[in-house]
Amino acid sequence: MSSRAPEARDRWRICVVGDELVAGIGDARGMGWTGRVAARTRSEDPIELFCLPVPDETSTALSGRWESECNRRFGNGENRLVVAPGSADLRQGVSLARSRLNLANVLDDASNRNIRAFVMGPPPRNDVDPRQLAELSTAFADVCARRRVPYVETYQPLQDHEQWLADLASTGGRHPEQAGYGLLAWLVLHNGWHEWLGLPQDG
Repeated sequence: MSSRAPEARDRWRICVVGDELVAGIGDARGMGWTGRVAARTRSEDPIELFCLPVPDETSTALSGRWESECNRRFGNGENRLVVAPGSADLRQGVSLARSRLNLANVLDDASNRNIRAFVMGPPPRNDVDPRQLAELSTAFADVCARRRVPYVETYQPLQDHEQWLADLASTGGRHPEQAGYGLLAWLVLHNGWHEWLGLPQDG
């Protein structure tokens, strides 16, 4: 963990890896949760955010690609990693133990390179078993807690949220629309994002 103050850094580069939600699919404004978070993140130093989504990506595939893709974007300043694993593991038969191990490997590899990580868990959707999705989110949270990596729980606060469910109903249950991405951004911004960057809460 770097002990330098934010003002001592020349440039921040943050890579975000995950499934299609990282790209903001279905958002009429084209911002997704990443664009909304970036708009609320202000720093005296330049912050460059690179979104690297792959639709329906499993944690196995994510763990195999994140490093090579992020290496192309990381620079000589402060490099950070945001991991947003979706629920594809459940649809493609990846075991819970393997899902845990895949995320653990990503976080451990990043830590070994002094790249601080931040994780957003999978939100509710209608094409997976809700009990299994809750278990997956809990497993990811435990992996992060053991490594003291910030984890944003999205399943529990959104599983019964009226606006989130309305968004899912209008898209076939796979992704939110504009309001839903706003909810995801709110959860990120109010669950350790600014603290992770060493910035004041008001951005």
